[in-house]
Amino acid sequence: MSQNNAPHDPQDTADFGFRSVPRGEKSTLVREVFDSVAGKYDVMNDLMSLGIHRLWKREYLTMLDPRPHHKLLDLAAGTGDITFGWLKRGGGPVVMSDINESMLNVGRDRATANGYLGDIEFLVADAEALPLAARAFDRVSMAFGLRNCTNKQKVIEEAFRLLRPGGRFLVLEFSKLQIAGLEKLYDTWSFQALPKIGGIVAKDSESYQYLAESIRMFPPQEELKQMFETAGFERVSYRNLSGGIAAIHAGWKL
Repeated sequence: MSQNNAPHDPQDTADFGFRSVPRGEKSTLVREVFDSVAGKYDVMNDLMSLGIHRLWKREYLTMLDPRPHHKLLDLAAGTGDITFGWLKRGGGPVVMSDINESMLNVGRDRATANGYLGDIEFLVADAEALPLAARAFDRVSMAFGLRNCTNKQKVIEEAFRLLRPGGRFLVLEFSKLQIAGLEKLYDTWSFQALPKIGGIVAKDSESYQYLAESIRMFPPQEELKQMFETAGFERVSYRNLSGGIAAIHAGWKL
């Protein structure tokens, strides 16, 4: 830790919830969070969203439009909800990627149990710099992962690089609530209830405090739309879900 009082250069720091941390440390801190919660991640998703995340993911999969001849790169694939939904709906082969090996191992176990191993390639890698060939995918997906990345713009640019012309990048992420009257209730749920539930179910309240904070630090809808456009995506759009608690952003590589 620095012993002087000079302010950090903003370019050298990244948000970790409401804290600013050295940019090089964020990925390690995020990895520790998901190492801690991996075993209870699916249960906690149901509790955190009161089960509504399943409806959001159903809408998201419809927009992904799975087809047998399309290849999907599922970033921040975690325990595999999007990958398995894609395959169940008739989608083609998937590269299931996550920076966190603990999360991906849970996904691998689920794939084994459901007989999907032959359709999936597993990759432990950072979404900011993926060891994959350009123009190799028809769809790139990232569900509830972009807010945990250090350089979000770089992730979006990587998605653009990896898509074939005519391909589409879709991000499902918590976003900015659009119903002003619900803000107090939403804040109470996020900052008081969730850490307590995390402490009881996952034995880790701090990680869920971070997850609540990370949602508030994520770019709002219009800002994320502009980030897609900066990366080169066209016909960029977003769809608010549950009043903006979550949103789906989508852009085409044309």
